[in-house]
Formats: sequence, C-alpha cells, structure tokens
Amino acid sequence: MNDRIGDRLCDWRVRAVLRHVRGRLLDIGCGHNKVVRAYAAAGGAGVGVDVYPWEGCDLVVPDTADLPFADGEFGTVTIVAALNHIPNRLEVLREAHRVLQPDGRLVVTMLPPFVSAAWHALRKPWDADQTVRGMKEGEVYGLTPRQVRELLARTDFGVVEVRRFMIGFNRLTVARKLHTRPATPGAELHPAARA
Repeated sequence: MNDRIGDRLCDWRVRAVLRHVRGRLLDIGCGHNKVVRAYAAAGGAGVGVDVYPWEGCDLVVPDTADLPFADGEFGTVTIVAALNHIPNRLEVLREAHRVLQPDGRLVVTMLPPFVSAAWHALRKPWDADQTVRGMKEGEVYGLTPRQVRELLARTDFGVVEVRRFMIGFNRLTVARKLHTRPATPGAELHPAARA
C-alpha cells in the first residue's frame, strides 16, 4: 500500500503480528517487507520472501513452496494478508512447517472474503495487487476463518490463538508446529528396513 490510509492499516497489522514473533523470522508473501523491517528495528532478525519483486523484499523466489532454507531454521513464520494470494496454499504451508523449529509458530492474518472483496473494490485505485502486480489464477479475496483452520490442520499446525483486530474486520491466527507421527507403526522406516 502506498497511501496514508493504506500505510496506517498496514502498520496496525504489523503491530498486531509482531507481538507473536519469536526467534528468527521468515515472512512469506512479504510484499514491501514491513514486518521484517519493524522486527529488525526492535532488534530481531529475519528475512522476507515473495514471488513478486516488491521494493524492499529481501528474496524473490519462483515459488514460496520451495524455499532455500534449512529445516528448522526459523522460530516464526508469518503470512500477513497474503495466504489468499498464494494459489498453492497447502504446499506453502507445508514448506513453512518444514523451515520452522520444533517449537516454532506460524502467524497468519486474514480478512474474510466479503470484507476483502469490498475492501479491494473500494481501494482499487491504490491497491498494488490490482494496479501493479495483478490478481493471478488461484488467488481469492480473503479466506473464511474455517478455511484458515482447515488449511492449518491439513498441514500439521495446531491453532493456539485466534483474535480479531482492526475493529473486528481482520483476524489473526497463531498456530504451533505439530510433531506428526507416522500413520502406522514402522512407517518411519525405509521400506527395505521393514521387510
């Protein structure tokens, strides 16, 4: 966002998210990288990745489901107002799970579809998603709280906290990385070792 109203709302979102960031931060779909910059200003370290070369982005990648980071490299992964703009949401959430430390947390903010569509329509002249980058196939205007919970459950995250902010229009979800167990005894072994 590059206008006074948009910047104020973005700053509000950043403040809500930063309360939940611990350890090294990875912001997926970072846009102009305001979350990472604010965290760095408070003494934290992090990196912002995106598939679009927004000004301020630390790393542009072809696909945020295939990141150049080691397993367990981050204490927190944030996806701020971006999960709906990621067509391969499940794969990206699985990648977030991979790069999180065992006690890591995921922080997601999301508007519901009706509010998001109305907001984008109202702000179309200033909305970079529409005027600069353009909406791509698979992107949607917002996700319902149920859709967010289902995506997190399918990618082995357990919801720790959900709260509304921005006068109740926006929703912040904090989830923890679950340690999944094999579905059947011995499934963790290579097939040849089970024989």
